[in-house]
Amino acid sequence: MDLPAPVFELKHVSQQFGQFSALTDISLQIYPGERVALVGSSGAGKSTLLQLLNGTLRSTQGEVWAMGRNLSQLSSKRLRQIQQQIGTIYQQLHLVDNLRVIHNVNAGQLGRWSFLKALTSLIVPLETETAIKALSQVGIAEKVYERTDRLSGGQQQRVAIARVLVQNPIVILADEPIASLDPELSREVMDLLRNLAQQTHRTLIVSLHDVDFARSHCDRIIGLRQGKVLFDAAPHQVSPDLIADLYRLESHR
Repeated sequence: MDLPAPVFELKHVSQQFGQFSALTDISLQIYPGERVALVGSSGAGKSTLLQLLNGTLRSTQGEVWAMGRNLSQLSSKRLRQIQQQIGTIYQQLHLVDNLRVIHNVNAGQLGRWSFLKALTSLIVPLETETAIKALSQVGIAEKVYERTDRLSGGQQQRVAIARVLVQNPIVILADEPIASLDPELSREVMDLLRNLAQQTHRTLIVSLHDVDFARSHCDRIIGLRQGKVLFDAAPHQVSPDLIADLYRLESHR
């Protein structure tokens, strides 16, 4: 049986920041509907890899393909069209604290809205039904008109996820989405991301420090060490010794 075309393909990709090699000779493919965890220590290259996938960073060497297009060869307009299909949840959330929740959620619409429509929506919120539907999916519809800075950390994380949902992307990238949450909230957010991916057949790529969540919520784990892929396997194939090797060797960098 033929595999579907990959959503992403990296061909011998390396990324340099000055003298520092963030990624070295990465080649991999990610297919529609996969739930992929990127694991490894801080500085292993997880966030850099996500930035390459969403086109906010251009690789130093090699090719990054998304939706069948070589990102380095696209015009700015065409790149933005591809990026509209890739929703990113950032570790810092990138929410505007003093705005109401609906405005932060509607930020996911900005790629489709004109400047005038976006400006108008800051005064009189537009497409409120779309925003409320997304907030319902993440379980906080009642917070739609609340000031964002009055929400808990877990609720703010849900706002960031709702913002991606109104964008309606093919792929969701999540950069350490549970890094600042306690264990109970971490499970809630990971359950939410997994269920949304399953129910809507979206591809999910999430960077994590917690390998247990990678095992329980994803169907593929990619281990990064010093900017290289140490392993790329199904959860049941990733042994405790392999995980220990991943982190032990990273600590001796």
